[in-house]
Amino acid sequence: MEVHFAVAKIQKYATRESGVTLEMVERPHGGLSMVLVDGQRSGRSAKAISNVVARKAIQLLAEGVRDGAAARAAHDYLYTYRGGKVSATLNILSVDATTKTFVVSRNNDAPAIVFTEESGLYLLDEFSERVGFHRNTKPVITEIPIAVGTIIVVFTDGLRHAGSWHGSNGYDPYAAMEEMVRQQIRNPQTIVDTLLNEALALDNGRPRDDISVMAMSVLAGAENNVRRLGGQLPL
Repeated sequence: MEVHFAVAKIQKYATRESGVTLEMVERPHGGLSMVLVDGQRSGRSAKAISNVVARKAIQLLAEGVRDGAAARAAHDYLYTYRGGKVSATLNILSVDATTKTFVVSRNNDAPAIVFTEESGLYLLDEFSERVGFHRNTKPVITEIPIAVGTIIVVFTDGLRHAGSWHGSNGYDPYAAMEEMVRQQIRNPQTIVDTLLNEALALDNGRPRDDISVMAMSVLAGAENNVRRLGGQLPL
């Protein structure tokens, strides 16, 4: 089997820089971690916040520190650095080759969406606090066995708030995932593109907040050890 992953992100309309930072690192004991941080507000000031948090988390993960400890350290660093006056959401989505599990770490009021062949579609929506504000903030950690058919989707709050400024109740990524699961869509690039494009349509192509979506899925893979990574970066 193979773990495939994809990300789609766009900054707030008329803002030159996204306040969201995405970083990825190989874990020293095998696997990889993706870190998604959304800084308070938007634009350059938010980017400065998200960079600080993401860099600290990535540094520690690369040194073999566990996800929960890395998230707490990133919080402590931001809390000390900015005196508890700014915040950020922090998600760490890891493939742990040692335990053969996905590790989902949340400091984000937005839930994560999970699909497994055994349990179906469900939310990871236990209450979790943003990093940076309160001294004893901890992440909510969930481990999910790596099995063919599993899908995990993590996103910033801009996704579900899309359209809410135009009088609607916002976008429902869970309902969108229900439809994709029904259609047996498992490709993570298709998943993130669909979620982002539907959200953008609700904002008439002018997002009122930074939107980032990342997904991992487990597919039946070829019998070789080739690793591949691709991407697109508009300039």
